[in-house]
Amino acid sequence: MQFLRRASQREVLTVSSLGQITLPAGMRKHLGIEPGGALIVEECAGELRLKPAAVLEMEIYSDEQIADWDQADSLSDQERQQILERLQSC
Repeated sequence: MQFLRRASQREVLTVSSLGQITLPAGMRKHLGIEPGGALIVEECAGELRLKPAAVLEMEIYSDEQIADWDQADSLSDQERQQILERLQSC
């Protein structure tokens, strides 16, 4: 099986007085980076690497909220036994 690899692009970028750079349009398009998109930057062996990042919304729940949900979802002994019997008969 033969793998095709896109030749890497190399550009010289200028860093502004605020530490900002502008990524070339062709690179942004190829990587699917859109305005407002997030990037990961990492330093590795004297090089900077930029990678597109995914941003996911997270919610943090208190122990009390989780305990309330566990209580609301709890099964009676009879319900638990009925479920186990059904699973064993399959």
